[in-house]
Amino acid sequence: MSDAPTPLANPSARLAATRSDPVLDRLKGLHPKVIDLSLDRVHRLLAALDHPERKLPPVVHVAGTNGKGSTVAFLRAMLEAAGHRVHVYTSPHLVRFHERIRLAGRLIDDDHLAALLEECEVANAGNPITFFEVTTVAAFLAFSRVPAEVVLLETGLGGRLDATNVVDRPAVTAITRISYDHRQFLGDSLLEIASEKAGIFKPGVPVVLAPQPEADALKALNLRANAIAAPIQSWSVEERPDGFRFESAKRRLDLPMPGLAGAHQITNAGVAIACLDHLPLAVDDEAVRRGLAAVEWPARLQRLTRGPLAESLPAGWELWLDGGHNDSAGEVLARQAVDWSRGQADAGQADEGLDGGSPLPLLLIYGMLSSKDPFEFLGPLAPFTHSLRAVAIPGEEASFTAEESCETANLCGIRDHAAADGVDAALADLVANRQSPARVLICGSLYLAGTVLAENG
Repeated sequence: MSDAPTPLANPSARLAATRSDPVLDRLKGLHPKVIDLSLDRVHRLLAALDHPERKLPPVVHVAGTNGKGSTVAFLRAMLEAAGHRVHVYTSPHLVRFHERIRLAGRLIDDDHLAALLEECEVANAGNPITFFEVTTVAAFLAFSRVPAEVVLLETGLGGRLDATNVVDRPAVTAITRISYDHRQFLGDSLLEIASEKAGIFKPGVPVVLAPQPEADALKALNLRANAIAAPIQSWSVEERPDGFRFESAKRRLDLPMPGLAGAHQITNAGVAIACLDHLPLAVDDEAVRRGLAAVEWPARLQRLTRGPLAESLPAGWELWLDGGHNDSAGEVLARQAVDWSRGQADAGQADEGLDGGSPLPLLLIYGMLSSKDPFEFLGPLAPFTHSLRAVAIPGEEASFTAEESCETANLCGIRDHAAADGVDAALADLVANRQSPARVLICGSLYLAGTVLAENG
């Protein structure tokens, strides 16, 4: 709850060193645990730095299990399309730490980042603090000093005790879909997990909730909101053949499909549009449309069309990447597999002239951390998977081995499976064993996705 996963150090290690790298390495050693459930250390450091969290523009605070990053990406795209300067804090990163902090529309400069981290390091005076906590404070420090109209703040893990949960009165809080994840920290039931996520709610501050498939999750969110008089906004989305309709008390819009692939992104876009209703900023309907079309968010059903991995494929093949790793992610990918099998065109590809609607066989390259439940993720995808090549996530001791992942695939009913030494070897093996084009999906972990993006350029 007080922490996101550690940085994806393996892809970064293959990149040129920067001034911030040694500071980041030092900060990892300030606490014996990666995750430690407390806000005391964050409050102490913020006080030592004269409370930068109290000097921010209006804040949108987003929690949930799936879709947080996509929702923030939609918000950023729409706000920037309306001409607003936007600060953004997300986690984890995929290739470099700098991805986590955007200052007024730009990724933070390395020299600026290093200086902020060093300032936090000095102010912390060697006291125990987790990596996520101290780097979150650095983000607040940056946001307090660079002018912008709004801050988009994504929780790292949970909500109630997450290091981001120190803003006393955000403009609006939002909860995306809740499912099982991080049970060792958040609880074994959806009621417990949702209660922790609802910890970001503040008295009197509007709440935007994504539809929750599980009644227990919705019950916990409603209980918390009602207990502190945090009004829940009413809004809806309806999928249509040519896009979707969004309705709230302030807007009724007929919109094209969002620029991120997958039908689930309609809901994430709806959460983002609903949040706009509670910001003291003008975002007209045309800016909403432009933002939805222009949005980018890597490793979320991202089609790879350039780089050595994509270019190694024969004509007619497709290569996709997704970092989802829990039950909801598996269900989302399964739904996308159904759409693919029906020949439905993929959202967000029209501008590239891509035909994502061909009924191609689905082949997986799969790797997962051992802290996740592989059956919850792979089970929904298994009925649509023709072949699977399993890989260990490079440099991650907490990764399932390729052989262990093959056993999971077998138990899920995927008969054509084999271990591979890496993604490039897995891809080559899949191609060598097929005479016709196919669709390859690399999936199972954001850590694996970060490695792929780094290696693919």
